[in-house]
Amino acid sequence: MLEFAARSRLATGGFGWLDDEGRVVDRPVETFITARMTYVFALAALQGRDGAADLVDHGLAALSGPLPDAEYGGWHPVDPRGAQVDEKRAYDHAFVVLAAAAATVAGRPGAAELLTQALEVVDRHFWVPEDGLAVDVWDRGFTRCEPYRGANANMHLVEAYLTAATATGDRRYVERALGIAEKLVHGHARAFGWRMPEHYDAAWQVLPDYNRDRPDDPFRPFGATVGHWLEWSRLLLHLHLACAETSDAPPDWLLADARGLHDTAVAEGWTADGAEGFVYTVDFDGRPVVRTRMHWVVCEALAASATVTHVTGDPWTASLRDRWWDYARRHLVDRAAGGWHHELDPHNRPAATVWAGKPDVYHAYQALLVCLLPAAPSVPAAVLARG
Repeated sequence: MLEFAARSRLATGGFGWLDDEGRVVDRPVETFITARMTYVFALAALQGRDGAADLVDHGLAALSGPLPDAEYGGWHPVDPRGAQVDEKRAYDHAFVVLAAAAATVAGRPGAAELLTQALEVVDRHFWVPEDGLAVDVWDRGFTRCEPYRGANANMHLVEAYLTAATATGDRRYVERALGIAEKLVHGHARAFGWRMPEHYDAAWQVLPDYNRDRPDDPFRPFGATVGHWLEWSRLLLHLHLACAETSDAPPDWLLADARGLHDTAVAEGWTADGAEGFVYTVDFDGRPVVRTRMHWVVCEALAASATVTHVTGDPWTASLRDRWWDYARRHLVDRAAGGWHHELDPHNRPAATVWAGKPDVYHAYQALLVCLLPAAPSVPAAVLARG
């Protein structure tokens, strides 16, 4: 998987989007892809993988060079040398924090400075203390904020903050992550029977019909996204372990909510339409909406079931982890071209209606590490614990 990912390195800076055969696609370099690949290579560097440190440094150079906006601050969504996009997204900035934090743990030069810069940008422009949550999208100059609010970017901020806490030792980032989770999971998701609402207005009121006419949107699909229930489940368990390191009593709801999300995702997402695999989305009655099978959902199922098993010792979730891996081996792992198929149709045949190609290995590489390593407050922390 790392060899496949390394093909995305660009001589002009950053990491490109790979097609099904592992060739870089002719499209502008995207900040979130470069950050996610940098994060993966930072994990590999922590493992002592040959050549990984050089790839981390290559990613850090792009995140410190052409991708930041020297005029207005923050990060462009794409390299401005290839395209101009008039927005700044919390989603991208969460991944910059994640990449810089993991690279800091890996001891790469310049990573700590980049982490400080990224955390300051999030604080200045995206974080709203009164809400305890982040806004989603600004224009380039940070003058107009889109009224939409989203759970997705905040979920990735939880992951980023937990990794930042590992990198800096600063407990404030654990507290922030806990606050986000309490509002979005313990508040909204629990109230919706664990069918996590993704879309909100500026007052954080749920928008249940958002994008009803665009149900397969890659970032803002209509309804509830099953893979995010699994991703949140794993993150709640990371939070439980992070709180346990500094507190005698992590909130009881963390474990209970992690199981609620995990078990509901398995019950309503797996074979929901009678065919093997996880559906992409369901409505708020639990009925499948988009039946496409996304690779990242299986990855998050692997990671969530493994983490529940690590934390609770539940043999049922261990058997589920093995089931997801068997499915991935048979349908997702591409032994001919490399990498994992990113999307399958409802009959488990390769498709490209939502995601074309194999843009990165973030979900798959991390999922396999989580399965192999002891549970910890963050994935870099787990790699360090293994030694």
